[in-house]
Amino acid sequence: MKLTHTLKQTAFPLAACTLAATLLLAACSSAPPLAYKVPQQPEGASGYTEKPGWASTKFAVAAANPLATDAGYQVLKAGGSAVDAAIAVQMVLTLVEPQSSGIGGGAFLLHAKGSTVEAFDGRETAPAAADEKLFLGADGKPLAFIDGVVGGRSVGVPGTVRMLEMAHKQHGKLPWAQLFVPAITLAENGFKVSARLATLLKSEQHLKKDPVAAAYFYPLNGEPLAVGSTLRNQPLADVLKKIAAGGSKALLEGDIAQAIVSKVQQHPTNPGKLSLADLAGYQAKKREPICHDYRAQARDYRICGMPPPSSGAIAVGQILGILNNTNAATLALETGMGGTPGTVGAAPSADWLHLYTEASRLAFADRAQYLGDPDFVQPPGGSWMSLLAPAYLAERAKLIAAQPGGQSMKVAKPGIPGGVRVAYAPMPEQPEYGTSHINIVDAYGNAVAMTTTIEDAFGSRQMVRGFLLNNELTDFSYAPADAEGKPVANRVQPGKRPRSSMAPTLVFDKATGQLVMSGGSPGGALIIHYTAKTLYGVLNWGLMPQQAINLPNFASLNGPTLLEEKRFAPATVEALKARGAEVREMTMTSGLQAIARGQAHGTPVLLGGADPRREGVVMGD
Repeated sequence: MKLTHTLKQTAFPLAACTLAATLLLAACSSAPPLAYKVPQQPEGASGYTEKPGWASTKFAVAAANPLATDAGYQVLKAGGSAVDAAIAVQMVLTLVEPQSSGIGGGAFLLHAKGSTVEAFDGRETAPAAADEKLFLGADGKPLAFIDGVVGGRSVGVPGTVRMLEMAHKQHGKLPWAQLFVPAITLAENGFKVSARLATLLKSEQHLKKDPVAAAYFYPLNGEPLAVGSTLRNQPLADVLKKIAAGGSKALLEGDIAQAIVSKVQQHPTNPGKLSLADLAGYQAKKREPICHDYRAQARDYRICGMPPPSSGAIAVGQILGILNNTNAATLALETGMGGTPGTVGAAPSADWLHLYTEASRLAFADRAQYLGDPDFVQPPGGSWMSLLAPAYLAERAKLIAAQPGGQSMKVAKPGIPGGVRVAYAPMPEQPEYGTSHINIVDAYGNAVAMTTTIEDAFGSRQMVRGFLLNNELTDFSYAPADAEGKPVANRVQPGKRPRSSMAPTLVFDKATGQLVMSGGSPGGALIIHYTAKTLYGVLNWGLMPQQAINLPNFASLNGPTLLEEKRFAPATVEALKARGAEVREMTMTSGLQAIARGQAHGTPVLLGGADPRREGVVMGD
């Protein structure tokens, strides 16, 4: 079955969003206050819930929780910019989705004004006192992953607020303080606990070990919060008021900073090295985005993403570029178990999945070998673009064709981009988790794609003043070198930013420079695959954003072929195994959001999609 929908053939009715939002602008002030109205608070499901797709004409915002989406919507309705809305969304996410992101973590933000793209780096940094032995035990061997996570050892300097402050100074339209009103209001008046938060609290094993977190999340005899119960967070409201009045300095200096440092350094069993000087000295950075050309369905695009320390844009670009050097573009979607789990729907064919997962193995081999903080790690051949050079990707693609009998290579080796070998050892495979994603297009034509994280679910499980601290340092390699002593590019070093998989993405029509799509996802290392799937679905298969997001998930991290359980026909699984792949069917909980430009009945529209696997929604006018 070939799906023939295109961006100009919307499957969604053109409709304004239904959640109420009343915004009153006072005529007597040049900067009227945001008249935030608490919306009806739906209880989103945790599992798989069909989403309709959305369409709007002026602006749109997509986020992982309806309350966060609504906060961004009200800011846009009040005349705010995409960056203004992103700030409001993030502050509400800190409250309602504390397991995924917040002011205690870091973020990457891509901003487009017309075809001009800027990359804002708010990634956490290692403390000045940290060294490459941070995650080695007394025996000199790497700790078990979770032993590094829980406690103060894993906490990096949080960068989200300072990065958002930098972006707001350039692109904000509403006053900084107004953007905190929704989160402060909800924190003081209370919000309903969502099904996803309640479900994660039930399965969480380590959060109760922190007395502050235990009192907040497990208030009744150690039982987790129930779905729909009202939760208030006055300590967080007080912190947000201080940040609203004093900016990022209020978080990274003074009494809040002291509370963070004390929590980290005084952990009873796993203390960390974070200091007041680390917090006060944190710098958000603007970096050159990674942009590359991509051709699909006889149309040329420009795809832009975050540069290192994120590996997302390079890995996504490598996968798509390698696929374009195979016959993948001739392979249409098929009918399979690709709809709601266990039902018939559209899914990629076994032949296409073979090519995709082989391309993924090649990309992840390079990722493990080369990528790290650019302030510490030299790019191969002197440029990160060497990893995306068309000639290099064409050479890598030949390795797929060279496998006898169309068999899987199982585990790929890194290439030699730029023709220069480097002295780094590949990073051993290590878990990655967490994150949340936001997409926004405002009424002024600006767009934001922002991925934000505290890393693992509930971060380091350390709660301070109503918010959780990140465990971002566990994104570094626990092992600093290989058996021969050759260093790993992504090893711990003082002041260094750990490698990330976050892949906020903006796509443009190459000929006109017009924005085509803003997208991204949470999901640790699988972010790369979730994002690549959605890009391929929209650009190559002509799907609506919602349709592309709904497709079954699939991946390889340069090992087994991973398939979303109960989403692929048995014949597809067996065909991949026949090619020599080790296939693992598993839960793959993406949290994709996307907004694309299209047309409905001849009218230009913004088409929005949110992942049915999570609670996110899209709103717009």
